[in-house]
Amino acid sequence: MSIKNKFRTLFSVEDEEYYEELAPDETEELSRRSQKQEKKDSKNVVSLKSVQAQTKVVLSEPRSYDETQDIADQIVNRRSVVINLQRVDYQQAKRIVDFLSGTVYAVSGEIQKLGPHTFLCTPDNVEITGNITQMVEDEEDFEQRW
Repeated sequence: MSIKNKFRTLFSVEDEEYYEELAPDETEELSRRSQKQEKKDSKNVVSLKSVQAQTKVVLSEPRSYDETQDIADQIVNRRSVVINLQRVDYQQAKRIVDFLSGTVYAVSGEIQKLGPHTFLCTPDNVEITGNITQMVEDEEDFEQRW
């Protein structure tokens, strides 16, 4: 007996593999069983898409139209931005909102008015739910309610 045969008998290594043909019904049943087993095994798997870096919200109060590019860069970098436009005149505020609306559209985000001079711009990774109703009242009526 050669050394090769001694190793085969010692470790019972066989060159041939045994295959069995299954009927179509048995094949489908075996496939269903393996799918059920995969579902059971995948319960402990966590998708990495659900793990995200820390989300930031940037507060901005521009004093001129020149600061709009910095705000747009924040939105492009996937940060939400709350903008207070009380310190700019009406024409500049309108230009700022127009520019940021284009930026938000480009990143498939949303822009929402929060108050008379306040806007929220969010990229596509942030979902906004709910809305804030705006009541148009004179300051006198507002003071009388308190």
